[in-house]
Amino acid sequence: MSIATNANTANEAIIEFRNAGYRLPDGQVLLKNVNLTVGRGETLVFLGRSGAGKTTALKLINRLIDPSEGEVRIEGRSTRDWDPIELRRHIGYVIQETGLFPHYTVEQNISLIPRLEKWPAARIGPRVQELLTLVGLDPAHFMERYPHELSGGQRQRVGVARALAADPPILLMDEPFGALDPLTRTEIRGEFQALQRRLGKTIVIVTHDTSEALLLGTRIGLVEAGELKGLYLAREFLRSNEPVASAYVAQLHALEVFEKDK
Repeated sequence: MSIATNANTANEAIIEFRNAGYRLPDGQVLLKNVNLTVGRGETLVFLGRSGAGKTTALKLINRLIDPSEGEVRIEGRSTRDWDPIELRRHIGYVIQETGLFPHYTVEQNISLIPRLEKWPAARIGPRVQELLTLVGLDPAHFMERYPHELSGGQRQRVGVARALAADPPILLMDEPFGALDPLTRTEIRGEFQALQRRLGKTIVIVTHDTSEALLLGTRIGLVEAGELKGLYLAREFLRSNEPVASAYVAQLHALEVFEKDK
């Protein structure tokens, strides 16, 4: 198994998996013996097929589930030692369908966590406007709209803005661009890449899309059958001779040929 490290992970661990695993009450193993460290400002991508265990790993980070074995540590503390609500407010979370509340306006959706954190109103309004501008939406046109009045790409941008609202140091993203059409997905990926360079958040992304993993990830964690098969820098992943990684690279090349032929 290839293991890629970098200076961030060596010097400042923000997320750590220590022999972490998770099994269902009936004994079915969803994830086992995961060991990895994510450094400050790094973007780690969990890449794998549906059912591989990627989302299970993500849920262990913000304590939607607790590990059955081993532990997960956030900023040096076991997730079991964090209050779950405090931990989740410390972590932004973006999912595929954005999870926006349909009866809330864009402004109300984005300001939800700051309001729960009892930010003063004078601080919340400017923060919402700042974030909408950051994700490429004009506050004057979008603050009072409802999710059903937005396109898929616009809803995804609002979802990212909401996740960043309280300025969390960690951002989790579960197939964040998977529901978008190809052109919108390509556009938002590029915008997100630029956004990450500006913000420097520690990010963990789940995807089954190899090209997305290569574009967005500082490192790629390849997950299959509940196991972390390897950790790779992008250039290492592309030239890996390990069978599991090679299969993903072959699929990527096949897709590129298909797209050129269309």
